[in-house]
Amino acid sequence: MDTEIRKECLRPADENWIPPTGEEIKEAIKLSGLSGEQLRKKLGIESSRTMRRWIGQDLVIPYTAWAILCDLAGFGIIWRSNS
Repeated sequence: MDTEIRKECLRPADENWIPPTGEEIKEAIKLSGLSGEQLRKKLGIESSRTMRRWIGQDLVIPYTAWAILCDLAGFGIIWRSNS
């Protein structure tokens, strides 16, 4: 079953953005079509442990990393206001 990503997670950071859950992060990674290693390199993350901590919700994913991941997953440029 696919996880639906809440609209509150797809807002600009200054417009009441809500961080995604681990399941939403996993869904965005799946939709990006990239391997964990490819994504790690695109986001400039040194350790795959960081991504595991985001998914495990031990660490909140930074908005900038989430925004890039969302763009790669096909959600577009979420940091721009739709209003």
